[in-house]
Amino acid sequence: MVVLVVREFQPENDCQGVEEVERRCEVGPSGKLSLFTDLLGDPICRIRNSPAFLMLVAEIVGAHDNGEVEQGSRKTQIVGMIRGCIKTVTCGKKLARNGKNGPDHPIQPRALCTKVAYILGLRVSPSHRRKGIGLKLVCRMEEWFKENGAEYSYLATENDNRASVKLFTDKCGYSKFCTPSILVHPVFAHRVRISARVEVVRLDPSEAEAIYRRRFSTTEFFPRDIDSVLANKLNLGTFLAVPRGSYPTESWPGADGFLSNPPQSWAVLSVWNCKDVWRLEVRGASRVKRGLAKTTRAVDRALPWLRIPSVPEVFRRFGLHFLYGLGGEGPLAVKLIKALCGFAHNLAKEHGCGVVATEVSSQEPLRLGVPHWKRLSCAVDLWCMKRLGEDYSDDSVGDWTKSQPGLSIFVDPREF
Repeated sequence: MVVLVVREFQPENDCQGVEEVERRCEVGPSGKLSLFTDLLGDPICRIRNSPAFLMLVAEIVGAHDNGEVEQGSRKTQIVGMIRGCIKTVTCGKKLARNGKNGPDHPIQPRALCTKVAYILGLRVSPSHRRKGIGLKLVCRMEEWFKENGAEYSYLATENDNRASVKLFTDKCGYSKFCTPSILVHPVFAHRVRISARVEVVRLDPSEAEAIYRRRFSTTEFFPRDIDSVLANKLNLGTFLAVPRGSYPTESWPGADGFLSNPPQSWAVLSVWNCKDVWRLEVRGASRVKRGLAKTTRAVDRALPWLRIPSVPEVFRRFGLHFLYGLGGEGPLAVKLIKALCGFAHNLAKEHGCGVVATEVSSQEPLRLGVPHWKRLSCAVDLWCMKRLGEDYSDDSVGDWTKSQPGLSIFVDPREF
């Protein structure tokens, strides 16, 4: 008799079975490119840095198929898995009124927060699809979300992944919430030139936290534990760009001085090191495409002053840096973001990365300053959301799933 069991992932026993499912799911259509993700032997690496996380596996007990594992006197086979994490984020804002409001004390927006869960890494072995396994994994994960006080659950999926969209919207009750874009830029063999009119300041974690909390705390999905994100060893730094001459030489006023009297234009972003957590590899490319890409890299390395836009080595395992917390103000903000992206490119080159990537709202004004290659990017990354309970938290905006998405979103690098 064959029985399906959904249980918590056990690192000491399940790694081999999980890797086999990942391998089967990563196989792309014949003759087409596919993207393979190498988790470097750690199946929970993409949720490990979240405040609370869980990985579940779907296991067939009594199976007689490839990938079977002896467990005592039973034959078992892992045929699916799902990952999830929980955190508190901003879901909206309202104007804070108090007795001090007046000409000298303008009304300030106040962040409204909620506990939200995120689903990622749902996989079902191709030979066991259309049997309700994916639905069982999602339902069991949602039970854990509710037990831990999450009010909403959301996920990201490819807009053209019909099976995934149908599962979550038709069977699980999720609704389409927003469609941000993943923008990807290759790391060239040459350094990107940054305008001499721009000054880049590296912020320490406490300065970065102060600026993010003051300027971005009302942005949707802004994590309440931003301090933990910025202090994480995978965070390579937060960088602020201002027009050169905004501050006298060697006299950065610190976060407090900046916030009390910011320059007319400024921009900021942070860099997260995904390279040490997981790697990517493009498979299925023809020998001709590989040869052309190799030629561009060779010429770029030999003649860096020509600044040829070479294709990175993506046909072998490569790492990436993720840019998050993009923001800024003023008429030069777009140009300053572009300069910061160039700075981040050079940092990624020093670390041996193949690409740099970021994810921004489809309406994000600063996206015009983010260099990217259309072929490497994903124009529509569909985010779906579901309200898990009937009650709302204090000061809630109501049903967040029915609200109009804001101009900007804060993409947590721990979940990219």
